[in-house]
Amino acid sequence: MTETIDALAGPVSGGGVVVLSGAGLSTESGIPDYRGPSGAARRHTPMTYQAFTRDADARRRYWARSHVGWRLIARSEPNDGHRAVTRLQRAGLVDGIITQNVDGLHTAAGGTGVVELHGRLDEVVCLDCGNATSREELDRRLREANPGFEAHVDAVNPDGDVDLPDAAVARFRTVDCTFCGTGVLKPDVVFFGETVPAPRVARCFAMVEAARLLLVLGSSLTVMSGRRFVLRAAKLGIPVVIVNQGPTRGDAYAQLTVDAPLGRLLPAVADRLVGAGAGAAGFGEVGAVPAGAAPVAL
Repeated sequence: MTETIDALAGPVSGGGVVVLSGAGLSTESGIPDYRGPSGAARRHTPMTYQAFTRDADARRRYWARSHVGWRLIARSEPNDGHRAVTRLQRAGLVDGIITQNVDGLHTAAGGTGVVELHGRLDEVVCLDCGNATSREELDRRLREANPGFEAHVDAVNPDGDVDLPDAAVARFRTVDCTFCGTGVLKPDVVFFGETVPAPRVARCFAMVEAARLLLVLGSSLTVMSGRRFVLRAAKLGIPVVIVNQGPTRGDAYAQLTVDAPLGRLLPAVADRLVGAGAGAAGFGEVGAVPAGAAPVAL
């Protein structure tokens, strides 16, 4: 464990770090991921933007499932990994945070200037008029429209919904936008098949290009939405460090890969750097694992 902490603390201690986080950082808050240890065996198929916008039955199915799942997401709290990232940011070592997660837990942990690449589940937007409302308000309206609607579930899916029987979905009533009266409501998140807003992507690229180090936390980098930032960093010669449980599609571009639970490793690194006041060590002074080599493991 000490060797692993040293391996990660060395490059982070130099500062200028931009964090790119994924679902693996939130698993210890009770939110599963799609492809990591908590999500590898799941067969859940996420809602696509095309299905949501074109099919009223698909929207009913989504909102019924999400109505139940949202209650579980809303109760989730930041874990030690989120708090460690905040500590590193407050110490001036982390300059920016880009997250692919939609749970808002970086901000809840005290992180500032967080760029939520795929939006947030706690915000709702009308696809017709663009009016934005809180998920809390929508939750209240859906409860009123569906008195007595109850569903017992064991776990929430990564995108904030749950699996429900068809009979439960069939009796669920959706609601429209209160501002324009008829608009279709959608959580303000980027669905599969939807494009991340260009200004948001541009902001993330600018953060990466100004970084001394790109630190990937808990992302398999399977989809291009996040992997493109690793590719940009590698192209510019900016070191990439990846901490994830399991291999990622960015490992070939990383100068160091670490296979470890983030909720254990990140607090230990923060303790080492913030608590002990460690100085800035050069990236080459630690045991970097070159592309194609075996990752460091706990």
